[in-house]
Amino acid sequence: MICVLASLNLKEGKRDAYLTELQKIIPDVRKEDGNIEYAPYVDLDSGFPVQPPIRPDTVTIVEKWESLDALKNHMTAPHMGPYRQAIKDIVQSMQVQVLSLA
Repeated sequence: MICVLASLNLKEGKRDAYLTELQKIIPDVRKEDGNIEYAPYVDLDSGFPVQPPIRPDTVTIVEKWESLDALKNHMTAPHMGPYRQAIKDIVQSMQVQVLSLA
């Protein structure tokens, strides 16, 4: 299994606009071959001293895929192009971690 943590740093105050665009593609992504999970998460103030400061303009997408090939196919899925176009003026930067189950 492959797990992806995609953290998107958004322009200030654009989190709701980003989540609106993301929600449009989630049903299509969930139908992709090999998709196990695809969901957005936002920082929660846990009160734990080891937690870094809360990031109000960041969304982390947690993705799980059956294989690296399934993930690669996701990157070129037909709905991803229009999504990328829709968010290009909302996203400031993005970091992606691709992990395998140990």
